[in-house]
Order: sequence, then C-alpha cells, then structure tokens
Amino acid sequence: MGGIEALSEDQVMILKLNRRVTNPFNGELVTELANQLQEVKESNKISALVLTSTNDKFFSLGFDIPELINLAPQDFRKFFTAFNHLCLDLYTLPKPTIAALSGHTIAGGFILASCCDLRFMGQGKKFCALNEINLGIPVPYLSDHILRQLVGDRKATEMIYSGKMIPADLAFQMGIVDGLYPPEQLLRVSIDKAGELGNLPSKAFGRIKDNRTRSVAEATRQRLEEDIDLFVKFWYREEAQKRLKEAIKKF
Repeated sequence: MGGIEALSEDQVMILKLNRRVTNPFNGELVTELANQLQEVKESNKISALVLTSTNDKFFSLGFDIPELINLAPQDFRKFFTAFNHLCLDLYTLPKPTIAALSGHTIAGGFILASCCDLRFMGQGKKFCALNEINLGIPVPYLSDHILRQLVGDRKATEMIYSGKMIPADLAFQMGIVDGLYPPEQLLRVSIDKAGELGNLPSKAFGRIKDNRTRSVAEATRQRLEEDIDLFVKFWYREEAQKRLKEAIKKF
C-alpha cells in the first residue's frame, strides 16, 4: 500500500501519512491506518502513538474526492463506514495519542486529528477546517460531538456552520490545537509528550480516557448506521456532486 511510514522510538509509535502531498484518504489508506492502529492497541511494546505527515504542507486535505466521487453508492458506503470505525478506534484507543499537524488539516484530515488526545501544530501559514458545509454535505456525528467536547458548543457551531479555514494561531486560541511549535521542533515535542504520557500507569490512563470518551463513543455507535446512510445520501445529491466536482480542481 505504501500510504504510511511507520517507525518507533522507545515505546512511541510514529505513523506518518505519505500518500501524495495532500495525504487524501481512500479505502486503501483507511485500511492501512486501521491495521496499524490495531497493532498499536495490541502491542505490549508500544505505549503511545504520534500521528503526523511526511511533509510540512499538509497533514491531510481529507477524502480523496477524485477517486471517491466515481464509486458506486454501496462502495462509497463501505469506505465511509470503514473511516468511521477508524475514527472511533482512534478516539477510544486506551493509550495516549498525539496528532503532530505539520500542515493544513482539512475536513476528513481534521476529523481524524480531532480523535487524538492532543493536537500540536506547526507555526506559520497553516489552516484547519471542517468545511463540509461548503461541499453540501453534513459533518459526521462523531466529529461534531468531539469538537463540541473540545471547544464548547458556541465555538464548534461557528466553525461547523461557516466551514471557514482557521489559521493556526486562531486554532490555538480557540483550543482546537493544544500547542504551536516551530516546524522543525513539532515532531520532537510530540514524541516527547507522547512518551511522557505513555510512561504513566497504563491501566489507570486507559480508564481515565474511557471516562472522557465513553459517552460520545456510545452515542455515536447507537446512531452510526443512520449517520452513515444520511451522509451517503447527501454525497450523491445533485448539489453536493456539483460542489465536489468543483473541489476536485484543488487536488
């Protein structure tokens, strides 16, 4: 597959997205990430995870629209289901997780990053966004509720309703990201923090994390099929298809 570079340092697993410059998600990348995440969960030698990119332009632009727009509805539903399960698994992983956002973090890329315990971003002209409204599709239930958990209802509503690109410094002020660092220091800081958290008593950490994530995860699972069906219907609506085709020009 080749969409991820995986390496470890001490007991920290580092997964670097490496699928073209924009790291767009397709079925293969989602499967590869899910498999890597399962290895992290099961390994007694890995105590924490850092998720990042191999380049400083993009963490991820989101879904691979040029590829996914041509899928039949049942195949797109399969992809979107797998992506939701990946996000749930990351959100509830009983080990510390940090997203080192080296570049722009948009739509599906932001959704995945929001599922980590902490998000650190590189300083400079970098943006994050949940811009689904501009594509004529809804923000998935899980991402909506995680964002409200992170920054509160008022700020989350503003971000989701507007779909605007949020610069790194404002994202830090809003609490979307937990720290801003010079690009050359970002990965080092993230690994060190992951290692620090990974050295805490693991069973206690897992329980504390479960306290934080359980209500959102359970609510998501209860309505997951409904949410997936709704998203797929919106994806194939005429308005969304028109907007998605316009978005392809950015890939």
